[in-house]
Amino acid sequence: MEFLAITRINELLMNAVDMKGKKILIVEDDFFVSDIYQTKFSHEGCMVSVANDGEDALKLLREGLVPDIILLDIIMPNMDGREFLEAMKNLPNADSFPVLVLSNLSQKEDIDGTKALGAKDYIVKSHLTPTEVFNRVVEFLAKGKV
Repeated sequence: MEFLAITRINELLMNAVDMKGKKILIVEDDFFVSDIYQTKFSHEGCMVSVANDGEDALKLLREGLVPDIILLDIIMPNMDGREFLEAMKNLPNADSFPVLVLSNLSQKEDIDGTKALGAKDYIVKSHLTPTEVFNRVVEFLAKGKV
């Protein structure tokens, strides 16, 4: 019975947010991983941009990209996720795009550390399928609209 209630709540949340046209910025250095998420979110009607590291992501944001949400890996070359979160604070509109960390780092200090830097949520990517990650993004955006 509890499973049915949770399933129904998820269905209501999914219907509360129309993902078509939502702008998603995926910051991920692993091409295979970014391609999986880009395919999933694009298939659901989202407009997806991909950056290979924090430097590329900052460049996109400075050039005017205003994503509805940023999915951010932590371990990346050039500028990692933590450095990106720090640098993002200097952007004039940094508060307008929430960051969800999508990483395989799962230690409490990693999670707490990125949240202290401004990440709104933390997803351990090895624990969820791309569909489950998509659903978490929908839930997050639905909560933000309430």
